[in-house]
Amino acid sequence: MKIAILSRNRRLYSTRRLKQAAEARGHQVRIIDVLRCYMKLQPGKPEIWYGQRRLAGFDAVIPRIGASVTFYGTAVLRQFEMMGVYTLNESVAITRARDKLRALQLLARRGVGMPATAFAHSPDDTDGVIGLVGGAPLVLKLVEGTQGQGVVLAENPQAARSVIDAFRGLDAYFLVQQFVAEAGNADIRALVVGGKVVAAMRRTAKAGDFRANLHRGGSAEPVKLTTDERRAAVRAARIVGLNVAGVDLLRTPQGSMVIEVNASPGLEGIEATSGVDVAGRIIEFVEQNARPHRTRTRGAG
Repeated sequence: MKIAILSRNRRLYSTRRLKQAAEARGHQVRIIDVLRCYMKLQPGKPEIWYGQRRLAGFDAVIPRIGASVTFYGTAVLRQFEMMGVYTLNESVAITRARDKLRALQLLARRGVGMPATAFAHSPDDTDGVIGLVGGAPLVLKLVEGTQGQGVVLAENPQAARSVIDAFRGLDAYFLVQQFVAEAGNADIRALVVGGKVVAAMRRTAKAGDFRANLHRGGSAEPVKLTTDERRAAVRAARIVGLNVAGVDLLRTPQGSMVIEVNASPGLEGIEATSGVDVAGRIIEFVEQNARPHRTRTRGAG
């Protein structure tokens, strides 16, 4: 097969591993900087150009689109879909996952467990918003934030009001979320490929922080998921419409809670911690499913 990987940086671990895994299985791979693509829109004959050449002949596209280029990246991916090329994660699903509010609304509508969450922009009743999630301590998240950025723990009502006022001053949309102390400043990243959890790790925040992201100094260890956790991860990926997803879960006395569904999960931490060849599993899935004009909108809408 001829596979395109949409990535702005060919040196990133995830991009390199996907390329290596595909080439090891005999496929041709081209890494394409999505921002260097430009498109021609015309009835019945969509085109994508890269430099002076028209891109054609690809059997599959693996999107590794960063959050900062979601709008343009999904537009290019949509163009590939219009050309009949199979896309590992579809443009609609990526857009859903990147919109934290929409993703949580979809999960809540289908009854997936999650921390109590409120959404606001410029509330007149700040205390009312805080009360919706059971009061402080609570977590505040910018809707546009990624990888732990724009996420703040407010340990008391005064701190919560101050942060909400700051977000209001930024003219920002934000989520207010219940802080689950029982999780112990740790979460679980489950890597879902084709409706199955292929790898998992437990991430623990460094001392003095509550965010368990590895690139922020958190640590990771292998973890065996419960049946409930596997089911929650697979359901969350399916509802959002992603074939490949990193689903972040909390362990609580009430059962597993989904806190985020990531459309472009990093492979370095999960492969190193679990020992699983995740990149190889992804390429296997592409081999089994890549067919022309197979793209369709999946998930909850």
